[in-house]
Amino acid sequence: MTEPTTDTLDVPGAVLTYDVRRSDSSGAPTLLLIGSPMGAGGFGTLAGHFTDRTVVTYDPRGVERSTKADPTTESTPDQHADDLHRLISTLDAGPVDILASSGGAVNALALVGRHPGQVRILVAHEPPAADVLPDREPALAAAADVHATYLRSGFGPAMAKFIALVSHVGQIPADYADRPAPDPAMFGLPTEDDGSRTDPLLGQNMISCTHYQFDFDALRAASTRIVIGAGAESDGQLACRAGLVVAERLGTTPVTFPSGHAGFLGGEYGQTGDPDGFAARLREVLGSDA
Repeated sequence: MTEPTTDTLDVPGAVLTYDVRRSDSSGAPTLLLIGSPMGAGGFGTLAGHFTDRTVVTYDPRGVERSTKADPTTESTPDQHADDLHRLISTLDAGPVDILASSGGAVNALALVGRHPGQVRILVAHEPPAADVLPDREPALAAAADVHATYLRSGFGPAMAKFIALVSHVGQIPADYADRPAPDPAMFGLPTEDDGSRTDPLLGQNMISCTHYQFDFDALRAASTRIVIGAGAESDGQLACRAGLVVAERLGTTPVTFPSGHAGFLGGEYGQTGDPDGFAARLREVLGSDA
């Protein structure tokens, strides 16, 4: 595998930055590693486990090196799906394989619903699709409350609520959004509002991602092999529970991956999961030609 080369792609309303680590040692499909709002910087360790493939990472619109014409506006899974469609077309690599994490899994499922011919295998790891949950109403209300808190009070208070929500185990109680707010200082977060409202997670993607409604008919009919991943250590948490429901709706069996929601991280963003175990499981799922 070569050192990554970086390029940009103009898309409607944004300029995407992406990295390509090229390998000519096998005929396996190009592998995209994507998240949202996590950018390319989160996949360095995982990419290093696939030196026998060409690996592509990117920063979604409004994240890190990728810019938006108006960073205060919402980004939707359909916009991200169109961005991915244009990126894959630019790569001209034929059907690709994708490991998509968190919000990236929602976006990649939206992509497959629209452009199944571009993706051979999609491994969608823990999509936080609250809309599919049996407790969808309180879950969606809690997500909306995180976003509203961000608009009202800024990053620290909203991020504290977000951490509490995604860490909650079990169904979301009906009165969850009305409970006392967690103290940002408990999480080492700022308590003062800096006035900015452009955060990719809390401002741009929070509502559109959690509230997204999949076209399950299109996904079930797709030529793409869709595999839903679930973290071994995140059982009962919102994103894991949502992924299990998506797998059930698709009529497929979910695959358990080592560690938790960010199990592939190897120190990126100060987090370490089990990247060796995660990569081994991903290689198994992608098949012997991986």
